[in-house]
Amino acid sequence: MYMKIPMSSPDLTDADRQAVIDVINTPNLSMGKYTPAFEKTFCDLTGAKHAIAVNSGTAGLHLCVRAAGIGPGDLVITTPFSFVASTNALLFENAIPVFVDIDPRTGNINPELAADAAKNIEKYLPRHSSLTTHDSSLKAILPVDVFGQPADMDAINTIAKEHELTVIEDSCEALGATYKGRQAGTLGDFGVFAFYPNKQVTTGEGGVVITNDDKAANMMRALRNQGRAPGDTWLQHTHLGYNYRIDEMSAAMGASQMSRLEELLTKREQVAAWYEARLSEIPGVEVPFVESFTTRMSWFVYVIRFDKKFDRDEIAKRLEARGVPVRPYFLPIHLQPYMVERFGWCEGDFPVTEDLGRRGLAIPFSGVMTEEQVDYVCMVVREELRK
Repeated sequence: MYMKIPMSSPDLTDADRQAVIDVINTPNLSMGKYTPAFEKTFCDLTGAKHAIAVNSGTAGLHLCVRAAGIGPGDLVITTPFSFVASTNALLFENAIPVFVDIDPRTGNINPELAADAAKNIEKYLPRHSSLTTHDSSLKAILPVDVFGQPADMDAINTIAKEHELTVIEDSCEALGATYKGRQAGTLGDFGVFAFYPNKQVTTGEGGVVITNDDKAANMMRALRNQGRAPGDTWLQHTHLGYNYRIDEMSAAMGASQMSRLEELLTKREQVAAWYEARLSEIPGVEVPFVESFTTRMSWFVYVIRFDKKFDRDEIAKRLEARGVPVRPYFLPIHLQPYMVERFGWCEGDFPVTEDLGRRGLAIPFSGVMTEEQVDYVCMVVREELRK
């Protein structure tokens, strides 16, 4: 038996497509009425005072870094187990990421290590960094809600309060997740969501920042629009800004998708449940762990881990050959070539991150997968592990 399975697929309806067509039939393809309508859906969902739509989650993270006043040489505690954007947003401003290792079950930042780093920052500085606490300052913590599961944000906020740090919550993978009943993205000073085609909600490309900080929200709105502050004319620019605006077609699709958020999350939960029931019975396969404080998991990708006795990369090749595309999740940030060159990190610096990076594999996942497709993926995994 052979079946070709997509790695991921967006869950689009005729209403989503019509929303885009409606925009195309107007003269307003940017900075129109759909962007604020899309933003309002996030205020309604999260209770946040402000939502600022942008053209990517990366742009959203960068705006948060700027709004938090993080600049050259400033230190930010974060995780090496993430997509590179969470660290790149710091590097854009020449800030220094201070990595701490992760929880081996969830892959989220380890709060105990983050607390130790906040108290003993010098021992966590990158080896190629000549900075000391005398010429740099710890400004923020940037936790990542990995694979749709919130980090332990109460513990993170305790650290932040003690050391007067800004908290930027990277919820780009966790739209709709809840932590102790509270919406992901609302648990720090800033929260960021993203809408790439494999996300819970898609706009093709896009992102949203949420915050209750009036001053920061106004600054981010200006920065996303080439630095135009309120009162500036079209060619006046108070700030050094960026072209981070979301276009109207993307915003319209996003607003349509957000009206179906509960449906989209529920369909993903069903696929995840099918996977768990089948994969839990396969020796050598570890299914995702959900913390007790995660009152709702928002399934972004489905990442399994293999026992150390298996060669993950060899298994990946065999799965691909049988029509099951897979991706290693994540390749540790600190071992990316440009990070090694810049900061001198090497293997062994963050052993838990590296272990999960070696054993983790994202298998096909989306809300439109059928039970038959899940059956096939699980069958192939079982058969290949027996070889």
